[in-house]
Amino acid sequence: MSLDNGVKLTWIGHASFILETPGGKRALIDPWMTGNPVAPESLHDPGDVDLILLSHGHSDHTGDVIRLAREKSPAAVMCMIELGDYLGSKGVENIIGGNKGGTLSAEGVSVTLTHAFHSSSYGEEDGTIVYTGEPAGLIITLENGYRIYFAGDTTVFGDMALIGELYQPDLAMLPIGDFFTMGPMEAAKAVELLGVKHVLGMHYGTFPLLTGTPQGLRDELAKRGLTDVVVEELKPGETLS
Repeated sequence: MSLDNGVKLTWIGHASFILETPGGKRALIDPWMTGNPVAPESLHDPGDVDLILLSHGHSDHTGDVIRLAREKSPAAVMCMIELGDYLGSKGVENIIGGNKGGTLSAEGVSVTLTHAFHSSSYGEEDGTIVYTGEPAGLIITLENGYRIYFAGDTTVFGDMALIGELYQPDLAMLPIGDFFTMGPMEAAKAVELLGVKHVLGMHYGTFPLLTGTPQGLRDELAKRGLTDVVVEELKPGETLS
């Protein structure tokens, strides 16, 4: 199954993506290339970047933000306000820091911050752990109205039903790896709560601990009778378009 109207998603690996919008903008979502064991070398330089979208502060989601923000000078880095304040202290410019329930906009793209159940911190080189606010999910609305729910790192929670009701995402990007996030069983319940029919799994296969798989999600969806849900499966470097 393809995406609609010129939307493209390239999986860098783990929870990192390049999003190309119908309006020709390029956004990085949770960019982590350096030290990512599954990220293709060819994507360590992702090309032009208009936006950087962040769900939380952990290094496997923000590892290359400072480097890329300096190299690419994106029009906006959109994230939770505490994470934005921290990145700003490191010289990152053009930060739009918001909070849950708020909608941030730049370059024709809007991002609404939603709840996520996880933690959020940034580890500095001297071993200091810096609090970077609460984690968030992202409702990404593109120029043509196509809407993506990037859940970030989370387990399933009942208010995903509200996210589905309020935002009616066309595509849900859900973690499925288990151990640090929900696994396939919980992700299947998330799909049911969201009422979404198109899913892309992420945050799996990076390390042996992350045992969940897209097929595992399909199996769990089948147990719930959700056989009409399309679960996409990419390899790092591949594009859904």
